[in-house]
Amino acid sequence: MNEQPKNSNNGADNFYQSDRVITEKVFFPNQYKMKICGNLFRPKEMDKTQKYSALVVGHPMGAVKEQSANLYAVKMAERGFITLSFDLSFWGESEGEPRYAVLPDVYSEDFSAAVDFLEAQNEVDPAKIGVIGICGSGGFVINATKIDVRIKALATASMVDMGAATRFVYAAGREAMLNDVAIQRNKEFLGGEVELTGGTVNELAPDTPPAQREFYDFYRTPRGEFIPKGATLQTTTHPTFTSNAKFLNFYPMTDIDSISPRPLLFIIGENAMSRGFSEEAYKLAKEPKTLRIIPGANHIDLYDRVDLIPFDELESFFRNSL
Repeated sequence: MNEQPKNSNNGADNFYQSDRVITEKVFFPNQYKMKICGNLFRPKEMDKTQKYSALVVGHPMGAVKEQSANLYAVKMAERGFITLSFDLSFWGESEGEPRYAVLPDVYSEDFSAAVDFLEAQNEVDPAKIGVIGICGSGGFVINATKIDVRIKALATASMVDMGAATRFVYAAGREAMLNDVAIQRNKEFLGGEVELTGGTVNELAPDTPPAQREFYDFYRTPRGEFIPKGATLQTTTHPTFTSNAKFLNFYPMTDIDSISPRPLLFIIGENAMSRGFSEEAYKLAKEPKTLRIIPGANHIDLYDRVDLIPFDELESFFRNSL
């Protein structure tokens, strides 16, 4: 018998809303003419004669803007920033076919497209735009920032290098996996059904590993579950199997030192399974850089546990960096 779903809300507030913030749904194109859907957040009390610092916020890999990214964006808008969360291409309300496809370079491009959009807003100071990447988006924002000098400061939370993670998972079975990808590509070319992979389990079992239980507690309970229009529980968080192999060619940490002298802040939980990614990024990056370890926190805690996410430190970092 499957275990009953468990949900430990403990300070979690993924769907937080604020009466101090104005929210607007927006659409903008990336460089490949794909329409990206985002939420633009503005402080309600704004001085129309001033220009404001702005932040782009990226959601975890396999998630959508309503999961974690909106929370960070709203909280930072409360602190006086104009913020933009958005769905990566192929996910949520953004365009891209097939749905749930993996294309790291396009994901990275989406962040630059978000900067394009913010620069065009009258109330935004184009010289003061930063980014926040959560989980997998941490790698995508690093990749984007390396070649987009308009991004003046970068912060990550529970960052995951999806390239390194994928290479680790398939280290012993890479050839077999790529053979399966080749077979599946042939099937899909001939009209076969698209196969999904990875993501969060839809049910718990006695042998479900701790990492999956952590993700389940967020993605499969009222704590963070969100099913976009056109998706189902069976498709949320799961990328397409054939495209997922593209992460094997994704190396965001290469040349991370080139971001200097633009400042970087890496935030990670003390007990996070992903801690090593932030520590490696910090090691490879040049100054100015900061590694902030949150005592007692795990990976998912930094998605939505507002008592653990250091919003005051994020505010200070971007105030001093932008």
